[in-house]
Amino acid sequence: MRTSISPNRRHLGLFRRREFLVPTMRGWILILLISVSLVLLTIREAYPFLAVTSPVSGGDLVVEGWVSDDAFDKAILEFKRNPYRKLYVTGGPIEQGASLLGYTTYAEFGAAVLRSKGLSPDSVQAVPAPHVDRDRTYASAMALKDWQREHGVTPGSYHIMSVGPHARRTRLLFEEALGEGVVVGITAIEDPSYDSKRWWKSSAGVRTVLGEAIAYVYARLLFRPLGY
Repeated sequence: MRTSISPNRRHLGLFRRREFLVPTMRGWILILLISVSLVLLTIREAYPFLAVTSPVSGGDLVVEGWVSDDAFDKAILEFKRNPYRKLYVTGGPIEQGASLLGYTTYAEFGAAVLRSKGLSPDSVQAVPAPHVDRDRTYASAMALKDWQREHGVTPGSYHIMSVGPHARRTRLLFEEALGEGVVVGITAIEDPSYDSKRWWKSSAGVRTVLGEAIAYVYARLLFRPLGY
């Protein structure tokens, strides 16, 4: 007489049999269409999400010293248009060509550019940041916070002008550095080196947007302000 072996004994008690559903051809087509739609939506919305603009008027205007001349021009217009106390220029060491430029940090270089474009020396203040191996935007924000504390400046609201998809991460890291109770606004100045509406069609756009997307995820999920 043949004895059947129970499924549990056959698999040493480690596995058991289960039925599961698999998509039909129609199901696979639907999954593919949904996946493609999500990818296209992500590509279309990536730049607007990262290049956020949410300005505040009054307080202090801040511009990052590595931006283009066009961005400096827009910062000057913004400074003249609204009642800001001062225009601060942030930035760390210039890593290449500093001896030719005559300035060792982007903050000092950017302040010089603004003065050469007509802003009075009293209106512009360079705030150099120290050399760091990572989190340079956060280091710039901390340098601004420390400078104002040392000079008896009461923090209030800040309107930061950055470039393109760098804007959202910039606002996030300035908020982290400046602390609660400080209002941080942001303006994303369009990068003229590529078409922001079709950034995926140029190498500059792909490098910038994908790089900033990865950096923003890191800043949002993994960033810890160690060593400051």
